[in-house]
Amino acid sequence: MIDLVIEQRRKSLGGFEVGRVLPFAKRRMVGPFVFFDHMGPIDLAPGIPRTVDVRPHPHIGISTVTYLFSGEIMHRDSVGSEESIRPGEVNWMTAGRGITHSERFEKARAEGDHLHGIQAWVALPTEHEEAAPGFSHHAGADLPDWSEGGVRGRLIAGKAYGLTAGVKTHSPLFYAHLDMEAGAKGEVPEGHSERALYVAAGEIEMSGRTFTAGQMLVLTKDADGFTAKTPATVMLLGGEPLGERFLYWNFVSSSKERLEQAKADWIAGRMKLPDTDNKEFIPLPPEPAPPAPPAS
Repeated sequence: MIDLVIEQRRKSLGGFEVGRVLPFAKRRMVGPFVFFDHMGPIDLAPGIPRTVDVRPHPHIGISTVTYLFSGEIMHRDSVGSEESIRPGEVNWMTAGRGITHSERFEKARAEGDHLHGIQAWVALPTEHEEAAPGFSHHAGADLPDWSEGGVRGRLIAGKAYGLTAGVKTHSPLFYAHLDMEAGAKGEVPEGHSERALYVAAGEIEMSGRTFTAGQMLVLTKDADGFTAKTPATVMLLGGEPLGERFLYWNFVSSSKERLEQAKADWIAGRMKLPDTDNKEFIPLPPEPAPPAPPAS
């Protein structure tokens, strides 16, 4: 029932740490999900410096999906979007052939905040990798929710549990958030080739084993249910595989050559910055050093 357990790895974004889950050496993707970062939980004090913000930076070849359990982030991008995201809402940004955006903690800077959420990247099918960039914000009826048997659920994207989210996707997938009381039972959606479960808070039991916050369970096709051992927050995700994707920094593509073009475009300043946030940006990181030769 459980094919692989992935432990989050702590990674600094400069101002604060995230728990990175995907990509993982033994499992690069789950369905079209190619990236999965757990933000917080962290308390941000009033007056935090601007260095904590995520300055303007580029993407290609994916949709980014930002979802918060608590806190607030201000999004600005190069197609003119300016939208705060709050708990239970979705910011869905399709990079396609190229977009830039920033994520700033303006509420926290003014009055303090408790930040907790997930940012995932969904790879685009090959025929859509160079689509026009775009952005959409979703809340309310776009994100159908339900409550039953100690489980409060919300469908963030795709189709699952007999529901369909109002977010436009480019390939078959599902992405859901469950808040569970202790002892409540959760179900894994069926009908998708690849599926995973991520414990964002609390403890669950599956296949006779206990799992805690920060663990992703990549599931086999016969996986079905799990039980909350404590109050728990669980994310379920999956879909149909799209084929191999290559990653460099914030760029994702089915073509290594396209990654090189994206690097060159960013260095040369050919990717437009957000109109209302264009005074600074994140430079392209240096290439990683090659491995040292073996000792003679």
